[in-house]
Amino acid sequence: MNDIITSKLKEIEEKENIKILHCVESGSRAWGFASPDSDYDVRFIYLRPKEFYLRLEKTRDVIEWQLDDTLDINGWDIRKALTLLYSSNPTLFEWDASPIVYQTTDEWARISEVVHRYFVPQSGLYHYLNTAKRNYTASFKGETVRFKKYFYVLRPLLACEWILAEGTPPPIVFRKLTERFPNKEIAEDVEKLLHIKMNTPEIGEGKRFERIDAYIEQSFVDIEEKIKHLPTAHGNGWHDLNALFLSLIE
Repeated sequence: MNDIITSKLKEIEEKENIKILHCVESGSRAWGFASPDSDYDVRFIYLRPKEFYLRLEKTRDVIEWQLDDTLDINGWDIRKALTLLYSSNPTLFEWDASPIVYQTTDEWARISEVVHRYFVPQSGLYHYLNTAKRNYTASFKGETVRFKKYFYVLRPLLACEWILAEGTPPPIVFRKLTERFPNKEIAEDVEKLLHIKMNTPEIGEGKRFERIDAYIEQSFVDIEEKIKHLPTAHGNGWHDLNALFLSLIE
């Protein structure tokens, strides 16, 4: 599959006339709990020729290349990526930290050096908390639930716990985050869930875990209260990002 993805990236570069600066896995495979039939969530940052950025008309800043049962491939233009980084968009921190890198460059290494300067704990917390709430509301309505939906709630909640404790972007790998579980019983239940998730198809479904549900609902309350007391800005200006962007397009 790595060879297939590499071939796809070359095809994208040739047909779109771009240079891919960084390409990673961003889904459950990067998180460390892929199901046997999980697809590949391939994400990349790309650079176009200088002339593209000097146009007066508005230009498209995303490439949505493929979406099927096996591959989900799309990317962001570097200008979009750096603009979102200034706003402390959590996606950029995740792509930079993904443990599965399909392709990268010296240019991305330069970008990576400044990425963490733009992390705002409050922004990250609101992003992950809202993600957890949205998934919980959408999927936890009856006595049973698709097992993978637990991780779409637990992972962002644990990311919040990490941010509150460390003040840095959370790790991507789920097991790194589980070190912060408050008690042994919940940790044991999550290990059971992990085993089920990694050994059953994506549509696997079963009874809900009451202790985990209680932890989730209490976490919503606790994190919401703690967010209020955190800084709302990173204190960095546009200078470094502007300098990076200009150096890249030159």
